[in-house]
Amino acid sequence: MRVKRDRKSSRPHGLASALDVWLVDRSARVRPSRADRMLRGLSTSANYNRLWIGAGAAMILLGSPAARRAGARGLVAVGLASGIANGVAKPLFPRRRPPDESVPFVRRLVKPPVSSSFPSGHAASAAAFATGVALEYPAAAVAVVPLAAAVGYSRVHIGVHWPSDVVAGAALGSGIALATHRWWAVREDEPALLGPAERIEPLPRGRGLLMVINPNAGLGSGVGTYDPAQLRDRLPEADFVELDPAIGLDKQLEEGLSRDHIRAIGVFGGDGTVSSVAGYAARHRLPLAVFSGGTLNHFARDAGVADIEATLAAVETGQVAACDAATVRYDDSESRTFVNTASLGGYPDFVRLRERWQEHLGKWPAAGISMVRVLLGAEPLHAVIDGEPMAIWMLFVGNGRYDPPNQIPRSRPELHHGTLDVRYLRADVPFSRTRLIWSTLTGTLDRSPTYVRHEGHRFEVSVTEASVSLATDGEVDYKGRDFVFESQPDTLTLFHRDPRTED
Repeated sequence: MRVKRDRKSSRPHGLASALDVWLVDRSARVRPSRADRMLRGLSTSANYNRLWIGAGAAMILLGSPAARRAGARGLVAVGLASGIANGVAKPLFPRRRPPDESVPFVRRLVKPPVSSSFPSGHAASAAAFATGVALEYPAAAVAVVPLAAAVGYSRVHIGVHWPSDVVAGAALGSGIALATHRWWAVREDEPALLGPAERIEPLPRGRGLLMVINPNAGLGSGVGTYDPAQLRDRLPEADFVELDPAIGLDKQLEEGLSRDHIRAIGVFGGDGTVSSVAGYAARHRLPLAVFSGGTLNHFARDAGVADIEATLAAVETGQVAACDAATVRYDDSESRTFVNTASLGGYPDFVRLRERWQEHLGKWPAAGISMVRVLLGAEPLHAVIDGEPMAIWMLFVGNGRYDPPNQIPRSRPELHHGTLDVRYLRADVPFSRTRLIWSTLTGTLDRSPTYVRHEGHRFEVSVTEASVSLATDGEVDYKGRDFVFESQPDTLTLFHRDPRTED
C-alpha cells in the first residue's frame, strides 16, 4: 500500500522527508504475518516505559551487582530521555504523524497518538535503556539492544512515526545515557593493582591457618554458595575461631595467635570484620586470607580476592601479594587499622544511608540521594586540617587512590603505593550546601570550591569543638578530637591467586 501524501501533513520537504515516505512505503509493502501482531504488542508494552521499568526493576531486584548497576543506570537514562523527548523536544519541533493510510489496517492502533511525531519518545527510551545497560553490563546488551531496536522499528511498522523520528529519538536517548557517564562513573570491575606476586610456604588443607569466622556475616555477591560449614570442609586442618561478642575479638585472636603452629590468619566476614582481623595480621606480620562473607565486600572486590575458590587455591599453593593498609590514631590512643576508608563529620551517616538504599537503587542514585539528605540536616564541623582552620561538612580518607577523582569514590586502581586519598567538603564557602548538591548531581565536583581532594602519606585533623565519631570501614565505634591518618605501604600480605605466576 502506497503512502498518500496529504498536502498538509506529509508532503516531503527535502531529502529526509522524501526518504521517510519511501521507507514507510517499503514497510507497508511487507506481506501480513504474525510479526504484525507481535510488533504492535511490543510497541504497546513500551507505552509509559512499562517495558523498561519492568526490565530495570527485575535487574535491580534479581540480578548480580553488575546487573543491578545496569538496571539502575538504564532506568535513570530512561527517565531523563523520556522527559526531554516528550516534554521538551516534541513541543519545540511539532510534526504531524504519518497518515492512517500509510500502513495496512491490520497494523494500526485503535487509538493512535496525537502528539508531535518528532522525535519518537519510544525510541528515545528504548535507546536510553539499552545504552545505559550496555555501559554497566555489556553482556546484557546482547538481549537488550535487539529488543530496543525492535521497539524502535515497531513505531514505523504500525504507522505512528516516520523513520527519521525513530532515528532522532534513538540518537537522543543514547546520547543522554552516554552523558550520565559524566556525573555517574562506570565502576571498573578490574581489581586494584597490588604489589609483586610472591610464593610462600603453602598451607595444605589449611594447616597452620587461624580461620576467623563471623557467624553474623551476610552472604554477599562475592560469596556465592559458600557458608562457614563449607569452609570447614575445605580447610579441615585449620584452627577455626567463631567470633563471640561476649568474649571479644581481641581476646579470641590473642588466644588463637598464641599457638605455635599458626603461620597465617584467615577471615570470613564483611569489611568491618576483615578490617579488624587485618590489623592483627599486619601487627604480627602474618599472611591474610580473605574469604568475602559480607553484603558488599568492598575490600575483597577491590583487592581481587572476592572469589573464594581462588583464595582457597592461593592458600594451597602459597601465592601472595603485598597490599597497603592504613591506620588512624585518635587522641594519642592506640592506632586502628582500616583497609577501605575512614571518615568524620556527616560521612558516616552518608555511608549508612547509601548502603541501605544502594542494593535497590544502585550505588550512584543511592549516593546522590544520601548526599542531599545528609547535607540538608548536617551541622558544620569546625576543625584544623593540616594546620589550616576551616569548617567542613564531612571528611573522607581512603586507603589507596580512589576513582573517579572528581566524583563520588567508586573503586581503586591500585593498593600498593602508600597513598591516602583525602577528600572533604567545605562548609565555610558561601552557599556551600546548594553548590555541593548541584555539583554532585551534575558531575562538576572538580570545579566546585566546596570540594577539596589531595593525596598524601600522612594527614592530621583536629576538631576544635566536642569529640566526634570516627568511622572506619563502615564501623562507627570511636570518638575523638585529634586524628592522625597514615598509610602503611605493603603492610599486608594477601593470599592472592595471580595466573601470571602459575607454572
